[in-house]
Amino acid sequence: MREAKDGPPNRELYALLHLSPEASDEEIRKAYRQWAQVYHPDKYQAPHMKEIATENFQRICEAYEILSDENKRLIYDIYGMEGLTSGLELGPKLNKVEELKEELERLRQRKEQEKALAHFRPSGTILASLSLPQFLEGDGIMRGMAMSSEVQSQLSKNSILAFGGNLEVNDDSGGGAASVVLRHQLSSVSSIEFIASAGLRALVGIQTTRHLSSHSTATMAVAMSLRDGSINLSNNWTRQISETTNGNIQLLLGIESSISVGWQKKDERMSAAGELKIGTSSFGASAHYTHRFSKKSHGRIQGRLGSTALELEVGGGRKISEFSTIRMLYSVGIQGIFWKFELHRAGQKLVVPILLSRHFSSFFATGAFIIPASVYFLLKKFILKPYYLKREKQKALENMEKTSAQVREAKAAAQKAQQLLQNVANRKRNKQLEIGGLIITKAVYGARKALTKLGETGESSDELASQVLDVTLPLNFLVNDSGRLKLHDGVKKSGIMGFCDSCPGEPKQLYVEYTYGSNRYEVLVDDYEELFIPQEAHRI
Repeated sequence: MREAKDGPPNRELYALLHLSPEASDEEIRKAYRQWAQVYHPDKYQAPHMKEIATENFQRICEAYEILSDENKRLIYDIYGMEGLTSGLELGPKLNKVEELKEELERLRQRKEQEKALAHFRPSGTILASLSLPQFLEGDGIMRGMAMSSEVQSQLSKNSILAFGGNLEVNDDSGGGAASVVLRHQLSSVSSIEFIASAGLRALVGIQTTRHLSSHSTATMAVAMSLRDGSINLSNNWTRQISETTNGNIQLLLGIESSISVGWQKKDERMSAAGELKIGTSSFGASAHYTHRFSKKSHGRIQGRLGSTALELEVGGGRKISEFSTIRMLYSVGIQGIFWKFELHRAGQKLVVPILLSRHFSSFFATGAFIIPASVYFLLKKFILKPYYLKREKQKALENMEKTSAQVREAKAAAQKAQQLLQNVANRKRNKQLEIGGLIITKAVYGARKALTKLGETGESSDELASQVLDVTLPLNFLVNDSGRLKLHDGVKKSGIMGFCDSCPGEPKQLYVEYTYGSNRYEVLVDDYEELFIPQEAHRI
């Protein structure tokens, strides 16, 4: 698995000096002096120790040179080391700090505009309806087909123009429509949309949205039909009930007036929503629940009940690539018994509903659900899962072979750096031991999967050991005189002195066991996550 491309930048220089990316000039100077005292070559007499100290002292000096220079630090914060080594085509030499800031900001804005203009963000849906009863009757398997598409273009920082259209064919009839929407952000709290469409639903309208508070939003719209001149008004109020839950009330006034109340809840493991709608000539209620079993798979159940609908739908989906997800659903209701297959890729969607029977039969409905579900779980257990595990293991082995020389060098450098930290780390540890302070008893940094397996089995193989690094000593060194340890948020831990990246391309974590007073603690954090210990929440 690759690390997220959109993750935090690799701020190794900050990690090397044990600094926050927001560190002041004085904090940078103080950190440099502290590290220089440890790694200055003149402190060591033995040739091999002097060589290790010289190598790491040069790294510290390079980090200090960049971070203490306002111009270089600015370039590094935006573009990393690549920006410093390549110049990043900054154009003519800029001497003043303000000129450099303006030039970098201009380049960044230009790149963002080019990226926005280069991607029109298309989205669309293709619906192909099939009918098994119709096919058995000799009338062909295709019931109908529908297509819809929308393309958005960023006109400016605050304006978006969207073009859309749809076509639908069902038996011997069909129709279509085209629409255009101009969205403009009036301010940080309000926006306006102008809408026009032609075809079956020809209309013109305007919609405005405003954030009433940090938790409430109101939307008002008015639309006029170009066919019969009727006016439709709508008002929608949304309120954030909690961090993961929203509620909304919508009022529609027109030919078909209605009022609806709904709610939505979404967190890392699940999402759910429900709505109750009462109109002048109809009513309806709907709800759905989606549970994420893992980052790649989820299950879903949905129900609809009303004057024109009675349907229950269950199914699940799986992510098959970075941008693609497949889903299979089973539904039973007054319209019949259906299988539905969906393929989602980026903003595109293919939906294939297959009508199995127009009439409800408990025996047929049960079989239509159990048979494909059983086939899926058998295929997953005996074919798909073994295949994916084998493929992932093969990729991991190939990556390890490809980066083995690089990892060996990095581990050797980390071990050398730890040698020079040992005396001070032991002295700090003994001092904390005397006062019942913070003692790091075990710390391991490396591949997330390797740490998980080590935690589950408690046994270490050569393969697992090669993907992790013992960092107990450098963390004891970083404990301050007050008995506290802090690793900064947004800074990759492999850049810390005495650490290294033992598994390039793999997501990493840091596992720490420590004592404070007479109590034992443990904590597991992600690579870029802040670590602050001791904390009562870590107590075992």
